[in-house]
Amino acid sequence: MKILLTHIKELLQIRDRGIDKVSGDAMKSLPMIQNAYVLIEDERIVDFGSMDHCPSIAVDQVLDLTGQTVLPTWVDSHTHIVYAGNRQQEFVDRINGLSYEEIFNRGGGILNSAKKLQETTEEDLYEQSKVRLEEVIQQGTGAVEIKSGYGLTLESELKMLRVIKKLGQNYPVKIKATFLGAHAFPLEYKEDHEGYIQLLINEMIPVIAQEKLADYIDAFLETGYFSVAETARIMQAGKKHGLISKIHVNQFTAIGGIAACVENGALSVDHLEIVTDEDIEVLKDSITMPVALPTCSYFISIPYTPARKMIDAGLPLALASDFNPGTTPSGNMNFVVATACIKMKMTPEEAINAATINGAYAMGVSDEYGSITVGKKASLIITKPLSSFYEIPYAFGSQLIDKVILNGQII
Repeated sequence: MKILLTHIKELLQIRDRGIDKVSGDAMKSLPMIQNAYVLIEDERIVDFGSMDHCPSIAVDQVLDLTGQTVLPTWVDSHTHIVYAGNRQQEFVDRINGLSYEEIFNRGGGILNSAKKLQETTEEDLYEQSKVRLEEVIQQGTGAVEIKSGYGLTLESELKMLRVIKKLGQNYPVKIKATFLGAHAFPLEYKEDHEGYIQLLINEMIPVIAQEKLADYIDAFLETGYFSVAETARIMQAGKKHGLISKIHVNQFTAIGGIAACVENGALSVDHLEIVTDEDIEVLKDSITMPVALPTCSYFISIPYTPARKMIDAGLPLALASDFNPGTTPSGNMNFVVATACIKMKMTPEEAINAATINGAYAMGVSDEYGSITVGKKASLIITKPLSSFYEIPYAFGSQLIDKVILNGQII
């Protein structure tokens, strides 16, 4: 199947092979071609360039995209799409003045979601989750990481991971699974942290690795949740079983967690609403991608990741949605990009880089997603006619996507 996209007003994020992320000043540049074409064969990009050099060949379908913009699909490297029910009451509780910590201490938050999930069948959990996945696909997401972490027992964590695997088998979107058993301490282990960590290390991780249900391992490294030392043990245990770390850190406090993550070779450190000068120095020249989750900050009214400070210091930055029932009940990456521009003072170029090529790095899929590159998967967003791509974050409440192509399939 050959598809030729022609007369593209702006073809964004064109990159050569070997560029897997952009950092610092390089994030301000978004390579593009105006009046462009893209040739797709089966599921891959096989050619692109200026319409002046558009090949005259037989194809199965031609799409004239006069006035429209094409860019890679969003890569959402941090989500919790698989969950049961919702936490609407907590939304109202926050409006009435309760903090995230106060809601958690009352039995809300993660433990609330865990209770609901444990009571939900695997079939029902899949049916609820696929609706969310279908929604984010329509919103332009072509690759998505999904975490467990609302099970907090071996049986329920396995249930979540099996649902994630089934979603990956049934939808053309690229999915990576992360084991987040260290999301919170279950009530029965509230005073026995060591007991739960032993359960994670000696029982959960080996079974999950043996059944090949996860690509990554995560922990909520935060005051009141998992300490630096506890998280380091979990990262090391995961590494022994081939699970690379992607860690929640610095959401509310900075307690040296980023240094521990870098030391243990974490692929990404996510949240980073609080970032110190020491954290920035540790991240420089590391393999670890900082990931900001701006719509979490928007929804629960906490500080935003200091993107300007980090990028101006030479760091890369990725953007992700944190789609989850408690703190970000949306996976709309268009709004994530807009929020990063409006609230974090990122330029549209920086935000799109962060949500595509750097997101792909943070998810470990740079070889096939995140840029318009010959040989990569043909996963593309086709916008409606735009004055320029700046309209994507500018018109933050508008539906600007005309079509989504995933792996060469028009959705």
